[in-house]
Amino acid sequence: MTLRQLRYIVAVARYGLNVSATAEHLFTSQPGVSKQIRLLEDELGVEIFERTGRQLTRVTPAGQAIIELANRVLLGAENIEEVAHEFRDPHSGSLTIATTHTQARYALPPVIERFISDYPRVALHMHQGTPMQIAEMAAGGEVDFAIATEAMEHFEDLVMLPCYHWGRAVITRRDHPLAAQEREITLEDVAAQPIITYVFGFTGRSRLDKAFNAAALTPNVVLTATDADVIKTYVRLGLGVGIMANMAYEPDTDDDLVRIDASHLFDDSTTRIGFRRNTRLRGYMYDFIETFAPHLTRGVVDEAAAIADPEERAELFEDLQLPRY
Repeated sequence: MTLRQLRYIVAVARYGLNVSATAEHLFTSQPGVSKQIRLLEDELGVEIFERTGRQLTRVTPAGQAIIELANRVLLGAENIEEVAHEFRDPHSGSLTIATTHTQARYALPPVIERFISDYPRVALHMHQGTPMQIAEMAAGGEVDFAIATEAMEHFEDLVMLPCYHWGRAVITRRDHPLAAQEREITLEDVAAQPIITYVFGFTGRSRLDKAFNAAALTPNVVLTATDADVIKTYVRLGLGVGIMANMAYEPDTDDDLVRIDASHLFDDSTTRIGFRRNTRLRGYMYDFIETFAPHLTRGVVDEAAAIADPEERAELFEDLQLPRY
């Protein structure tokens, strides 16, 4: 039994039993992956995957138990490497983050700037994707941290820690009637307009749908996008009003648009940072978390990571007053 064989069976399961996709991801050959899986099955005396001809069709019950243990072994091996690297050179290494465009564009730049200044010999990599993609990358060990707001059900295998709350704004052109309206805008006012907002599953979109549904209103969503820059572009073209994260409005560059506070219309969302349980975090990783969310000190992170139950873990932060943007 080798770590390579364990890595192969875990990856095959993660990629939906697609050996070709697994081989491509691992930069190896499809026959090589298949051969190593067969060798492992022969050594163990059980089938990990059921087959129809050469096609893998499902994970066997024995395979499910073996893959779960293999994940732990691989994580343990990674932690051993991290311990050695930490003692060899605590100020060099790599840090990989998966997040959405909004976080990468508006929340992370000052954090990244400070981190690179403090740790110039740590290679920093950032991936953008959907919440599901972000969760999969983190759970699979492809990235160190996941930073996300939406679809927390996808992150149940991760230690997700609350960083900050953020609200929403309605943005319009300066010549739009809502921009000149003196009274506070209502959901009815917004629902009567063509709306440009986030794709469902991105950046707290579910909070919008929840608010309109509760008011028995059907919003006229004419265009959806994965990031605020696109939303602002089409608002400028006069295609509708935008609903986006309040922090995505930049007074210096968006002064041709009007930002209208919508915190009374939609519940705040919470951005979280997460990592796999039992991962050994290096010193610079703790520093990155604390720079992004100052209340998440090393002690708090370790305490939260030691709690297996997500609901019990959430109780640690019930009385915490998070920053709001």
